[in-house]
Amino acid sequence: MNVESFGTGEHASPATRRSRRLVVAVALVVVIGGALAALVVSHRHRAAMTPAVVAGPRFQGSDVHAPAGVRIKVEVLNATRLRGLGRRATLYLRDRGFDVVAFGTSPATRDTTLVIDRSGHPAYAQLVAQGLGGARVESHPDTSRYVDVSVLVGAGWRPPAQPFYP
Repeated sequence: MNVESFGTGEHASPATRRSRRLVVAVALVVVIGGALAALVVSHRHRAAMTPAVVAGPRFQGSDVHAPAGVRIKVEVLNATRLRGLGRRATLYLRDRGFDVVAFGTSPATRDTTLVIDRSGHPAYAQLVAQGLGGARVESHPDTSRYVDVSVLVGAGWRPPAQPFYP
């Protein structure tokens, strides 16, 4: 037997043939497993990039803006399981001249949006609530927060449609 035909043809020992089959089987498992893993990651990425469609009222905002020369400091907390809703409310309020100094996630969830007066200026809270398209307003002064208004964005709030820029 020559060196070129060693382990490649009919003259291979049964142990060599079994080893080859095992290597081929392992290679197939690795290739198929990798393909399945790539498919799962692709599906999860696609699902994460697709905005969730949640039934609920459409945006009913108004054209309310912060008064010129008045700095109304606002904190926005997302009180829903919908990712990014607090950020959208933050951008919306900033576009209307409100000074959103903090945004984050509330530990508790809410169905409706709540605007809380923190500085003893109920008119500021009313203005923010009107800007968000109507929300319940409560007064709970808390000077340790360094904000005038806290907004707990509820599941019923829908941001306005964003323009499409390709």
